[in-house]
Amino acid sequence: MARLTIPKEELFESGHMGCQGCGGAYAMRLLLKALGPRTIVSIPACCWAIMSGAYPNQCLKVPNLNTAFEVTGASISGIRAALDIKGKKDINVVGFAGDGGTFDIGIQALSGAVERRENVFYVCYDNEAYMNTGIQRSSSTPVGAWTTTTPVGKNHEWKQTPKKNMIDIMVAHKIPYTAVCNVSYPEDLIKKVKKGLDIEGPKYYQIYAPCPTGWKSQPSKSIELGKLAVDTCIYPIYEVEMGKYKISRKPKNKKPVKDYLKHQGRFRHLTEDMVERIQKQVDGDWMRLLNKEEHCIGYEYDE
Repeated sequence: MARLTIPKEELFESGHMGCQGCGGAYAMRLLLKALGPRTIVSIPACCWAIMSGAYPNQCLKVPNLNTAFEVTGASISGIRAALDIKGKKDINVVGFAGDGGTFDIGIQALSGAVERRENVFYVCYDNEAYMNTGIQRSSSTPVGAWTTTTPVGKNHEWKQTPKKNMIDIMVAHKIPYTAVCNVSYPEDLIKKVKKGLDIEGPKYYQIYAPCPTGWKSQPSKSIELGKLAVDTCIYPIYEVEMGKYKISRKPKNKKPVKDYLKHQGRFRHLTEDMVERIQKQVDGDWMRLLNKEEHCIGYEYDE
């Protein structure tokens, strides 16, 4: 099979205000390469509300709109409607939000947009906490993680609950396409976004995006962490098209989760028993995903 050619055009210029090693920055760069210049991006309160810079000194070469934390789904619905009225159906409308603005604060507007069958792209760059406002836990924060609102201390108050499964929540809306991507696999990410260009209706993408600042990891390790996330099955990459699951990469030699956890200071407090608990959870989630790929029956999409 021929390798995918990554577009050379850069719609994300140097000079952004993100941290070194920011997975969210790389996610935006790859996304725009796939979508091209006929794109409008709506960004709520999140790291990217700051990273793009103040007009006219912005790093994005496409129009972008900054909106309130909770309204991304409504914002892209309105942009899409306005463009359709003008007959400009060839412009891609994208909501680009963090996990806090997607899993938590923005889930109502997102649910409404996909239930209405809006022809939009919704992209969540998942760095697993509210990073822009000070590393507070979100429902995307994995179990066992330190954040400023799940401190370690003497009481061991790190994140006790598992990560919310937004993919299955989107699939439950019976939308035509949902995908999990990872900045460490740029060809896979671009391929999945390009696939969305030919799909009418709502498309939901969740992109694994390392945050060295919030994860207490080395900026130079971000791409390595992304690969470890896949090889340990702690963050598999897959797609769901019309209800049918397809795993994009299955590790031949599945690595233990401790290989992933040890590179991040947010997990340094974990005992061997806690790591084993996380391992069992990951193993169970992976088996359930394999079962979905084998047995899930697709659905028809009604526009």
